[in-house]
Amino acid sequence: MITFHDFVAGAVPPPAARAAASRAFLDTIGVALAGATEPAARTLQRVVEADGAGPCRVLGTSLRASAGNAALANGAAAHALDYDDMCFVSLAHPSAPLVAASLAAAETAGAPGRALLDAYVVGFEIEGRLGRAMNPRHYQRGWHCTSTLGTIGAAAAASRLLGLDASGTGHALAIAASEASGVKENFGTMVKPLHAGLAARNGVTAAILARAGMTASAAAIEGPQGFLAAMDSELLTLGEVNADLGTRWEILDTGITVKLYPSCAGTHPTLDALLDLARRERFTPDEVEAIDVGVDPIVPTILIYDRPSTGLEGKFSMPFCAAAAIVDGRVGIDTFEPAKLRDPAILAVQSRVTMRVDPSLDPSAPPLTQARVCVRLRDGRALSASANGARGYPEQPASDEELATKFLSCAARAVPETRAREMLAALRAIENTPDVRMVII
Repeated sequence: MITFHDFVAGAVPPPAARAAASRAFLDTIGVALAGATEPAARTLQRVVEADGAGPCRVLGTSLRASAGNAALANGAAAHALDYDDMCFVSLAHPSAPLVAASLAAAETAGAPGRALLDAYVVGFEIEGRLGRAMNPRHYQRGWHCTSTLGTIGAAAAASRLLGLDASGTGHALAIAASEASGVKENFGTMVKPLHAGLAARNGVTAAILARAGMTASAAAIEGPQGFLAAMDSELLTLGEVNADLGTRWEILDTGITVKLYPSCAGTHPTLDALLDLARRERFTPDEVEAIDVGVDPIVPTILIYDRPSTGLEGKFSMPFCAAAAIVDGRVGIDTFEPAKLRDPAILAVQSRVTMRVDPSLDPSAPPLTQARVCVRLRDGRALSASANGARGYPEQPASDEELATKFLSCAARAVPETRAREMLAALRAIENTPDVRMVII
């Protein structure tokens, strides 16, 4: 059985995996540019600026910072709007930490685009295998996988780009195991995007420390007091999930879920179902008497705000997201602006939304992928719809056109349209870039 560190150092990802990574980079750079204007990202930018300049870019700004600080700022910006992609095996937002860490390490090393994408793929694979071993128990316990598993994945990607051999990579992953943290109680606050930034920064730091000669326990992940045991993993060894490591690729089998709504993924199947119902049946918000939403048991542990008071809380509120979809016929970045939280029409429908666990949903389906909705109208009609996944999920992937539209709308929040289009073209060709530092981002 191949070990994590041997895999990270020597794996040769197939072209299809590299293509998936390229799409993930394009999408993530876009949401990072949009997120760079958010309060959490601005706070980190001020901290990073005060810490001094460096060789790596802070997206959406004129700042340059050290590799660790750039990874911190960019990872948080990528997750600030909760518009970044998802993986339903790792139960993480994989790309926010992976892209931020890979970009910083690639800029440090002057790496070509192909090496950047390969590093992303090996980091994604490590997170996927950890997710298979640890979830859902780890996630249900309260750990935020974007931060915990993301730290290990970011360390893998950075180790690959910084040229660590298998032994050095093993030490980097072990160091990362002691850095990983992040609790779900901070969902709906600025700390949630901070988790992604910390995962990216800590992954880069782990690789840099290992390259400098720092050593760590070979049992830091699977030992009796290691990462799996301490973080309440379903499995305490990786043998079962690593049996086909390097021959089967999670990034292709599981796929990456692209978000087409800037809210928690737990809302997306419901939003698809509600918006489809509203378009088909053409009812008005005033006609709605009640909306009942059935979900899997994981969703209520994430969507914890019935009556949100901030936009960040709104992203984790099924009543608010459902009401906004019915009132506005869409859910976008502006849905979570303060004025929308006070909109009388949205508040009126929000009070009529109920979310509950639906025991009839398929228990074998991945969490956050199913929903049943029933909209009861004042004239006595009951309109029902089910969703298994949502637009942007691997089974219904976002088209190239949808990705480009999302990128340009996100980038417009930080850069002029002409530059956004130049960046889009450069990112589409990133695999063939001889030096990542030449890419206009």
